[in-house]
Formats: sequence, structure tokens, C-alpha cells
Amino acid sequence: MELFLFFKGILVGFSIAAPVGPIGILCIRRTFAKGRAYGFYSGLGAATADAIYGGIAAFGLTFISDFMISQKLRLSIAGGIFLCWLGIRAFLSKPLQGETSIDVSSNGLLGAYLSTFALTLTNPLTIIAYVMIFAGLGLADAGKNYFSAVIMVLGVFTGSAIWWFFLSAGISFFQIRLSPKWLVLVNKLSGLILFLFGVLVFWSIGS
Repeated sequence: MELFLFFKGILVGFSIAAPVGPIGILCIRRTFAKGRAYGFYSGLGAATADAIYGGIAAFGLTFISDFMISQKLRLSIAGGIFLCWLGIRAFLSKPLQGETSIDVSSNGLLGAYLSTFALTLTNPLTIIAYVMIFAGLGLADAGKNYFSAVIMVLGVFTGSAIWWFFLSAGISFFQIRLSPKWLVLVNKLSGLILFLFGVLVFWSIGS
């Protein structure tokens, strides 16, 4: 039973992580700019936030989800500002000689992890997505059994992490074959997309 829940959790985590949004663009850009480790650690930050939201849905912690949703405006503003800042920074950055090598600096990797973790948490509506998916897959009652809920949350994290591993590995395959000229283009394109995601957040607030 628990193994089945684990695989269902993997399916949920993978399916929510896979659509390419601002986190995906950021992961792709960081993989191009600094290597697979940075892209994967960025993805792990998002996977951790997904697991937290999945845990809130699985354990039925409605008071937390209600609070996060009540703070939607403030969180959206923070997320929009962060996306615009990341976009401008990426657009203006230039790949340096040797930047394609993987930097294993602990501070850099930790920063990559924490930034996507915080950015993913600024979207509390993810909780609603998990609640709806859990209900659709018949997982709504899993929270009544704490062990089953933990197994399912671990599955969510695993599924999300699997997606980020394959994405960063795939992008890294192309990254080592690109010239600095193409890396500049990647920086500008990804920066523009990230900035537009931030603008879209502010547009949705005002609409």
C-alpha cells in the first residue's frame, strides 16, 4: 500500500514540476551559465517547496493553507519583484571565460537552492493544485495515516527531483557545445522571459 502511495507521489511531483514556468527557465539559465550542479540544486529548491506544499495538502493542514492563501497578494508581489530582478540580472550578465565549468562553491549552490525554494513558496495556489490532484487520485484520505502521508510527500519530492535532474542533465549536454556568443543569447532570452513572468504576476494582481 505504502509503495503504491510512494509511486503516486512521484507521479504528482513529476507532473507539477514538468511544465516549464519561471522556475524551469531559471534552472535552464543557471545550467547554461554555471553548469549542471547549479541547475540541479536550483531544481532541488523547488522540489523541497513542492514537498512542503504536498505535505500541507496530504496532512490536511487547512489552517496553514488558509493563511498562505490569505497572504496571496503580498507573496505575489514579493515573487513578482524577485522574478523581475532575476530577469534583469540574467539579461545584463555576460558569460565569462571558463564559466561553463561547474562551480562547486557551497555558498553558490546553497544560494541557488534557497532562491528557488523561496520563489516557489511565493505561489500559495500550488497548495490548491496539490489538493485537487490528491483528490482526483483518491489520495485525500492519506493524511489520516501519518506514515502514509509522509511516504506520499517523499514521493512528491522524489518525482520533482527526478524531473530537475533530467532537465539539468539534458541542458548541460547542450551547454558544453555552445560558444560564448550563444550563451549571451541564452542569458538575454532567459532574462527577458523571467522578467515577463514577473510582469505577468503584477498584471494578474491588477486584473
